[in-house]
Amino acid sequence: MTETVIDLTSPDLYINRELSLLEFQRRVLEEAWDESKPLLERIKFLAIFGSNMDEFFMVRVSGIRKMVEARIMGVSPDGMTATDELAAIRKLSLELILDAQRCYQRKLLPKLEKTGIHVLDYQKLNKTQKERVDTYFKEVIYPVLTPLALDPGHPFPHISNLSLNLAIVIRDKKGNEKFARLKVPDTLPRLLPIKRSSGGVRKDGTIPHQHYFVWLEQVIAANLHDLFPGMEVTAAHPFRIVRDADIEIQELEADDLLETMQQNIRKRKFGSVVQVAVYESMPENIRELLVDNLEVSRNDVYVLDNPLGLSGLWQLYNNVERHDLKDIPYKPRVPKAFKRATTDIFDAIKNGNILIHHPYDSFNPVVDFLNAAARDPQVLAIKQTLYRVGSNAPVVEALLEAAERGKEVAVLVELKARFDEESNIGWARALEEVGVHVVYGLVGLKTHCKVTMVVRQEGDGIRRYMHLATGNYNALTSRIYEDIGMFTADEDMGADATDLFNYLTGYSTKQEYRKLLVAPVSLRKKLEKMILREIDHAKQGRKAHLIFKLNSLVDPQMIQLLYLASQAGVQVDLLVRGMCCLRPGIKGVSENIRVVSIVGRYLEHSRLFYFHNDGKENIYLGSADLMTRNLNHRVEVVFPVENKDHIKYLRHHVLDTYLKDNARARILQTNGSYIRVTPEAGKEIVDVQEKFMS
Repeated sequence: MTETVIDLTSPDLYINRELSLLEFQRRVLEEAWDESKPLLERIKFLAIFGSNMDEFFMVRVSGIRKMVEARIMGVSPDGMTATDELAAIRKLSLELILDAQRCYQRKLLPKLEKTGIHVLDYQKLNKTQKERVDTYFKEVIYPVLTPLALDPGHPFPHISNLSLNLAIVIRDKKGNEKFARLKVPDTLPRLLPIKRSSGGVRKDGTIPHQHYFVWLEQVIAANLHDLFPGMEVTAAHPFRIVRDADIEIQELEADDLLETMQQNIRKRKFGSVVQVAVYESMPENIRELLVDNLEVSRNDVYVLDNPLGLSGLWQLYNNVERHDLKDIPYKPRVPKAFKRATTDIFDAIKNGNILIHHPYDSFNPVVDFLNAAARDPQVLAIKQTLYRVGSNAPVVEALLEAAERGKEVAVLVELKARFDEESNIGWARALEEVGVHVVYGLVGLKTHCKVTMVVRQEGDGIRRYMHLATGNYNALTSRIYEDIGMFTADEDMGADATDLFNYLTGYSTKQEYRKLLVAPVSLRKKLEKMILREIDHAKQGRKAHLIFKLNSLVDPQMIQLLYLASQAGVQVDLLVRGMCCLRPGIKGVSENIRVVSIVGRYLEHSRLFYFHNDGKENIYLGSADLMTRNLNHRVEVVFPVENKDHIKYLRHHVLDTYLKDNARARILQTNGSYIRVTPEAGKEIVDVQEKFMS
């Protein structure tokens, strides 16, 4: 009897990437529906969902539309054409956005009301409240507004990305109807506070202060007569647009990448429109006017409920001081190794590699490491890669101080970090001004690795101290992103880091590294080799186990290799937060694969690769996901964890806890949907993030 050979490239074995990403947005949205979460945390997840969906349209949908317009006829690994994808995306995204708005209107708004946070429609304001906001309109809002007419003498105005607007119909004294567009200014709060107050719930359960808000666009709509004196305002219909915001850079033709990036950021405001959100009440003739002038199809018009743009709800979370409605603040720990250090941070690292797990461990040691390097007279040089550092960046401040103190400082600033370009350009300019050697990466490759190297003179020689990480050098996101970093003075890794920086700043074509796995040079090949080794262990009858913790699993070659591992009998556990194009549970292909997604208070961001290796366990950490872009088109670094105690900690404490989670975990089904794990009766509830905090 011949064995059936399964074609591992068959489209039936793959989940569509875009639909998988939308399923992740569904899991984010589930957090807003979760009754067990504090109320303002639920509002926060609704705002995150809104921001995520905006980015999805700005980047992913715009990219697919370009493929359709360019008549690119290829298909994705799951067999869908770009046209198929657009249709499927529209259906699922509309379902999700409407579900999010239902969550806000039916669940969260009534609960906010009961807790003393009132988000009111203008029509429901009492006389005193209306007088207050109308006065605010005259004194503050009115001077900011710029109504733009649409007629033969006034062409249709440019409408900026993510802007909320009013389509206004006015009638002159002769009875002629005219059209005008008015942008709702994003320099003013979307939710106008009618009465500012603060404080929580008293011990007796009463609420000492009430918060009242009204939507800015409704206040403007109610006062439009002031903008059009002598005219009758017959209607005002809100609409919101999302534009293509992905930046294309012809690097080979760009003499100055910094200048090119600045030009491209300006162009982002003028990308083609990919979504027009309107209310059901908007009449057909105004919809047609928007479709024609914004050059979109009817399928790009999304008929939604209030509010248009859920990201505006961030204001409630950030501005309402109600600690009783938020998570209890968590104070990160300082690792014992740094507490035990008798003299300085370099002694601590010299005594042995130190793991640091954010946000449970403080980010301060990373800043302290750079500050110590800037001020230590024995430090000769600092080299670092910067991807997303944010606007308030103590890491960059330390580099500036180091340069001012005469250290040799070289920094690779990745200008192409999407939506962080402006911040990174600002820091690049500041670093250059104090004499830092600033480079912007390699042509055609985005530099995504997280590496810092400090070169220190000790005795007659030098010693290299390093920090390698899975996450960005961003002090703010380190408190909300889960990431793992390692301090080391390992000589081989130090030599590898030197070669890596030569590769990034010069013309090195080095193909082999001692310990680091570097993309696009050796990472794919080395990971494949270790997966094949695990397959061989299984074929020889030995225990074989792979555990990968990732943000995304998309690369077809890697998925096929994991299918082969499952077919050989390797147990494969995948902790994939976001996109996963692999289908688990297919008989004869992937029945030995389990895919778990954890969504909770912190954004799971670390990448970890575990290989059982017949009991001689290997663990690697790094910046790379299993996506084609990470393996082939980015500079990534994945580094080994060699300390046996660290391997034991990561395998039996960190990974085991993730795999036992029955509070935040969702299990990927063969059909691409996710089912939330529910604790069995009498079994301990394991919430991995709560466990690590405690």
